[in-house]
Amino acid sequence: MIHMIERSSKRRGAATTGGMTARGPLLKDELDIVIPTIRDLAFLEQWRPYLSPYHLIIVQDGDPTKKIHVPEGYDYELYNRNDINRILGPKASCISFKDSACRCFGFMMSKKKYIFTIDDDCWVAKDPSGHEINALEQHITNLLSPSTPLFFNTLYDPYRAGADFVRGYPFSMREGVATAISHGLWLNVPDYDAPTQLVKPAEKNTRFVDAVMTIPKGTLFPMCGMNLAFDREMIGAAMYFGLMGDGQPIGRYDDMWAGWCCKVICDHLGFGVKTGLPYIHHSKASNPFVNLKKEYKGIFWQEEIIPFFQQVVLPKEAVTVEQCYIELAKQVGEKLKGLDPYFTKLAEAMVTWIEAWSELSGCQKAK
Repeated sequence: MIHMIERSSKRRGAATTGGMTARGPLLKDELDIVIPTIRDLAFLEQWRPYLSPYHLIIVQDGDPTKKIHVPEGYDYELYNRNDINRILGPKASCISFKDSACRCFGFMMSKKKYIFTIDDDCWVAKDPSGHEINALEQHITNLLSPSTPLFFNTLYDPYRAGADFVRGYPFSMREGVATAISHGLWLNVPDYDAPTQLVKPAEKNTRFVDAVMTIPKGTLFPMCGMNLAFDREMIGAAMYFGLMGDGQPIGRYDDMWAGWCCKVICDHLGFGVKTGLPYIHHSKASNPFVNLKKEYKGIFWQEEIIPFFQQVVLPKEAVTVEQCYIELAKQVGEKLKGLDPYFTKLAEAMVTWIEAWSELSGCQKAK
């Protein structure tokens, strides 16, 4: 039996703003919000009208003896490193330490169909008219509407109000496919790598682009985990953020690694990935010199990692996410081990992740 180390269900000022239906908040009983953190979660006060009706899973990184304050009125579970070690035992080795990659433990612990994950330095953004953006509501809209990965629609998402399929779009493809991932963007501080941060230290993103689009089949993308939602039942087993941070030769590639793996598997299984709206306000830039120390190997490695993913072929016998992920781990171990011994270790961790996921989620083990 899993012991929840900390739980609160006190209510205060339940939201009645955007995202509500006659029966209450959208997907209230079907969605968890996962937050990795090392600090008090004061940022949740601003998000209260939009997030307080939902259940939170907080993954505390760093010192497990530190007390994390969560604003009153939120229903949550909080796990620290001691809990991860107790729950997973030897398999805890697959969960990163001192890195936001630890958030994937929250994905594993959830029993809901959908996940929204957000960083603790992200605030509610405003659209060009000055109205607050309910990011979660837009993510839900993205996930509940189809994607069009097989043929690009030049009016972007044809399922949005005021849009449709353009002339020449095949009628046989207009039903689209199920959407597995909704990838949101950021205003204010952009998600740059360290070299770009260093040459553009004061740059802010002020461009609000009112668009959602499906990433075409066969196209990879740099997934950012700070404003992300996905269908856990559909793609959750592949949403592993790798081995990063303490004791590892690389950091800040956790979400991108998960994104590359997920996109290859979504393409193979016929799922869709959307990017664009919603925006959040990213409040602070991390230290570019610290980031460069974490990223520098990845900056070189990605020039070989990305071609690897572009050439990955999964066997037709792989018909579940778990089977696809085990096969992908095998290919990582075989084809990237020459790049660095780290990738042998990463491939083993990918298998361990699937084993732990299967045990905790009640999924059938991949073969």
